[in-house]
Amino acid sequence: MFQRTSLRRDSQCSMSTFHYDDPTLPQRPCPSQARARHRGGLQTSLCLWLTSVVLLWGLLLPLVAQEPTRAPSGEVRFAIHITLAPTWFDPGEALSSNTPYLMLYLVHDALVKPMPGQRMAPSLAESWTESPDGLVYEFQLRPGLTFHNGDSFTAEDVLFSFQRYHGGAATDLHEKVQSVDILDPYRIRFTLKAPWPDFMTFYGTIASGAGWIVPKHYLEKVGVDAFKQHPVGLGPYKIVSHKPGLEIIAEANTSYWRKVPEVKRLVFTSVPDETTRLAMLKRGEADITYALQGQVAEEARQTPHIQIIPVMLGAIWWLDFPEQWDTKSPWHDLRVRQAASLAIDRQALNEAEMLGHSRLSGAVVPPEYEFALELPPPEYNPERAKQFLKEAGYPQGFDAGELTPIAPYFSLAESVINYLQAVGIKARLRTMERATFFSMRRERTLKGLILDGPGVAGNASTWLDGFAMSWGSRSSGGYPDLETLFKHQAHELDRDKREALLHQLQRGIAERVMVAPFFQFAWMTAVHRRVADPSLGRIQTYPYTAPYEDIRLAR
Repeated sequence: MFQRTSLRRDSQCSMSTFHYDDPTLPQRPCPSQARARHRGGLQTSLCLWLTSVVLLWGLLLPLVAQEPTRAPSGEVRFAIHITLAPTWFDPGEALSSNTPYLMLYLVHDALVKPMPGQRMAPSLAESWTESPDGLVYEFQLRPGLTFHNGDSFTAEDVLFSFQRYHGGAATDLHEKVQSVDILDPYRIRFTLKAPWPDFMTFYGTIASGAGWIVPKHYLEKVGVDAFKQHPVGLGPYKIVSHKPGLEIIAEANTSYWRKVPEVKRLVFTSVPDETTRLAMLKRGEADITYALQGQVAEEARQTPHIQIIPVMLGAIWWLDFPEQWDTKSPWHDLRVRQAASLAIDRQALNEAEMLGHSRLSGAVVPPEYEFALELPPPEYNPERAKQFLKEAGYPQGFDAGELTPIAPYFSLAESVINYLQAVGIKARLRTMERATFFSMRRERTLKGLILDGPGVAGNASTWLDGFAMSWGSRSSGGYPDLETLFKHQAHELDRDKREALLHQLQRGIAERVMVAPFFQFAWMTAVHRRVADPSLGRIQTYPYTAPYEDIRLAR
């Protein structure tokens, strides 16, 4: 680690002398201290040498300080696996998922946000404080910043952005925050109705978009629809061209507070077909493409000028049993759910679909998350699976109906069906568009088996809230005793006690095999060698490039 260097005048010397604030480095004595040990010409030589060093530093320092910042240059092209939605330009509509932040990290900025090495990094807020009683949070804002259109950034924009927020976790935030008060143009205070240990988890991470700031005066002037077509933010890039759903072109914001981006222009093109995206990368028509899997990912890995970069996501792939609460269903029997889990060769699935990059797991919460309980992956033991089925009264197996995977992971689902068939559990693949899948998940109309890979930002509490409680948007049901534990931990201010409650809850989920976890999902991105640093995997469990200002082209 670099040590701080200071220049100060020694009280016993007639000239300034460098002193290094590191006790492990030898300290150079000043001439008066050296006099007892050195005489005559040596003393004079030392003084002249020190004087020369100081004079030389004085001459060079202005040159170093005046060295101009390199202007942004070059272009990086992204082939995006999904349709580019204009709603992603508005933080006020951000869902509690990674996808909208593909654009939010580009165009906008937040008071506090995940950054490399920091789960919550000060950004538009230079600092923040929490009162001892957990009721008051004050944010000191970074002064002198302007939006892309020249409007000044103040606490008024922070208040406006919070009040209009209606995205993921909006209900919790608005119900639990009593007031938001502007103390001065660069200081704002949030007061809660009661202590809420997860306030900053929702406000300072991508569990919600409430802390991402929009320009009040501009948005009020043009309206929401026009804002989505011509967004203005505080982020490292400005939108210069937008073809809704198809293409977005952004250019560097040379006034960005953190650093001037190195790449001048970023181009995002929607290319849903996986093989087409890889072909574009091979021909040099794209530089970065996301979400490759299986044979396509292997082909990319074998291409000399393309690099595959796996990023471990905050998502666990699992087999869900939505009929386990139906007393007439085979899945109501714990032994049947255990049999299904034992029937799956997780490592073989990982090798075939994720090139071996995913992390096998028996946990329902990724290990990077606060309060997560790590559990070993269940073994692959088809003979024991058959024994469990026999004990449960199904010696010949049974018909499980349909298995519905989240799109586009149909080949993974087919492999799972084959493993289940091998122990006597028969299932048929059902495919549907992702939007339909999410709708049916919310409505609880999917039956049989569900193959899902859910993920949400935050901690173990926010994760379980969405996926393991009866009220969760991607949960199939819940158990009253586990939900009592959940409600207890949500108000527990003692961290150790809260962790113990959340660990107890996660053990309960595993023991009941509410779901059969496979692995933590490795998201594979292909990058052309023209890009020296795609800024991937720098924010923990986040799949996309970020921070965008850190992208570097090969020179």
